[in-house]
Amino acid sequence: MDKGNRKKVGLLGGNFNPIHHAHLMMADQVAQQMNLDKVLLMPENIPPHVDEKETISAKHRVKMLELAIKENPRLGLELIEIERGGKSYSYDTLKLLTEANPDTDYYFIIGSDMVEYLPKWYKIDELLKLVTFIALRRKDTISKSPYPVTWLDAPLLPISSTMLREMFAKNIEPTYFLPQNVIDYIKTEKLYKKR
Repeated sequence: MDKGNRKKVGLLGGNFNPIHHAHLMMADQVAQQMNLDKVLLMPENIPPHVDEKETISAKHRVKMLELAIKENPRLGLELIEIERGGKSYSYDTLKLLTEANPDTDYYFIIGSDMVEYLPKWYKIDELLKLVTFIALRRKDTISKSPYPVTWLDAPLLPISSTMLREMFAKNIEPTYFLPQNVIDYIKTEKLYKKR
């Protein structure tokens, strides 16, 4: 296939528990800087590295993502890991995506803190044949990797989903940390309340 007709799609995987402005800014900046057709936010079903007890249902995480991205045409959703079920391994996901979309080049977006863990990723050598890694550089991390990684500079917000869950549990509204429509959804659904 002619390289010029290929789609360029970024993937930002995560638990998104909840989605926040740091996730959104990262996705949008990569879309713009790499001239991607779209960046798809891809919620994990059962992440292999996160304590399941801390993860709310996929239904709520997907709804929050839908609310968060609805105003940005550069962003979309990829629900393959939710639909597939089970543990979410990037290699398995990318194998399915590349087989289903042979006209698409995928760019997997990670924070620079994840680059050092690439050697521990499931089937990393095979994964590298399916995807280009894009890492956003942080001042406090080393921009080196034994694997091919495209490094981008973008402002990174010091926001974490853990911090936001703790704020909600203490009845502190994290205004400006995540979209207001997501805050409203969390409050309506009474998510992240202490039991």
